Amino acid sequence: MKVAVLSPVAWRTPPRHYGPWEQVASNLTEGLVAAGIEVTLFATGDSVTTAALNSVVKKGYEDEHGQDAKVLECLHISNLMEQAADFDLVHNHFDFLPLSYSKLIQTPMITTIHGFSSERIIPVYQKYNDSSYFVSISNANRHPLLDYLGTVYNGLDTTNFTFIPEAGDYLLFFGRIHPDKGTAEAIQIALKSKRKLLIAGIIQDENYYREKVEPYLSEDIIFLGSAGPAQRNELLGGAYALLHPINFAEPFGMSVAEAMLCGTPVIAFNKGSMPELIKNGKTGFLVNNVEEAALAVSQLGKIDRKRCRIWAEQQFSKEKMVEDYLALYHQIL
Repeated sequence: MKVAVLSPVAWRTPPRHYGPWEQVASNLTEGLVAAGIEVTLFATGDSVTTAALNSVVKKGYEDEHGQDAKVLECLHISNLMEQAADFDLVHNHFDFLPLSYSKLIQTPMITTIHGFSSERIIPVYQKYNDSSYFVSISNANRHPLLDYLGTVYNGLDTTNFTFIPEAGDYLLFFGRIHPDKGTAEAIQIALKSKRKLLIAGIIQDENYYREKVEPYLSEDIIFLGSAGPAQRNELLGGAYALLHPINFAEPFGMSVAEAMLCGTPVIAFNKGSMPELIKNGKTGFLVNNVEEAALAVSQLGKIDRKRCRIWAEQQFSKEKMVEDYLALYHQIL
């Protein structure tokens, strides 16, 4: 079986810091290669992979500013599509745009839908509902107007996350600094529970950071900036808990799975995919507001960190993701 994996070109695959779609494309590619599948990864030229790498874009437009994103996307996607006949299957991790080529090639295309930026993109998916194959990354993120071949949870390289049996003394917020992710709510949870809070992530909304985050920074509320893989592992493993007070129906939540792999429980607002990722009362707590979250902090002593690790390994490993996708590949072919 020859598979082409199409990764986005915003960031390198895998990303140096942020880039969840690129990270999943990388994890899948490496897992497929390890399983003996012949894979070509279509990504930026500076990407790192054990598969064959095919690229017409040197660096991602978020890694090297000044490039035209649309131009890079057109060059990148068309590069794969013009070679589609060389593959048995195209696996699209690049949202809806590659679907516009799907009826022009003979090779079947499977698309992992990593989320919907808005309802306005749904008509594109609808147009190719009967001629392409869609996969959701959680049951919560399925759109009622679309048909799905299956749900496959994002898989992580579990060897990149160190299990820490003893809980640390700080709470952690790990994610984009943006209203959707609830950085401000995490601060309020920490203040109410009288716990130290570390904040790590890229600032995606400057005004939000200045108005809702920066005024609260102190010796106990610390902003660390963006954290790479090594620091991510250290921060997640050393935390008392990860705070994930999201304000949107999140399709997945990589940091949630990553924290549990380190043995760290998660306190999350009960939205989107969170009930699928977290076993309430076992690997963390699902709550509805800041007050409930602060109360949950006082209950964290009941959580078995080893159980968090086992649950995450069983559900969110790279190996399980590869196994689930291979089953879908065989179904298509």
